[in-house]
Amino acid sequence: MLEALREAALAAEQGDVPVGAVIVKNGEIIARAHNQVEAQHSSQAHAEMLAIAEAERLLGAKWLMDATMYVTLEPCSMCAGAMVLARMKRLVIGTEDPKTGACGSLLNVADNDGLNHRLEMTVGVLKEECSGMLKFFFRNRRGKE
Repeated sequence: MLEALREAALAAEQGDVPVGAVIVKNGEIIARAHNQVEAQHSSQAHAEMLAIAEAERLLGAKWLMDATMYVTLEPCSMCAGAMVLARMKRLVIGTEDPKTGACGSLLNVADNDGLNHRLEMTVGVLKEECSGMLKFFFRNRRGKE
């Protein structure tokens, strides 16, 4: 999660919401990314989506069955859906997102009996650090508007 926090800090430096993600397989980081929604002018440039794309390119495969994603903020429905489709094994979340979280807060795409794949989940890893970074970012952003 510390590596995901480092990625989140990069997003904040670039003016994007500070969310970072890393994907680990066989004990090694195979992909890392941070939000680039503003930088790429793309609603799809979430840290999780970029990390999944990088991991798939690296592995030359569409399945990430034995991989774990560490992400600082609970994924939205788009990102959670992408993890399910990629057959990711596990998801480790820093802090919940009560507004758009799709891994238990608002709805649960990641662990839905109606889907063909479900992710193992752990929530609250380095929660204070992950939450604090987001709060600091938005507090500063509101102060500048």
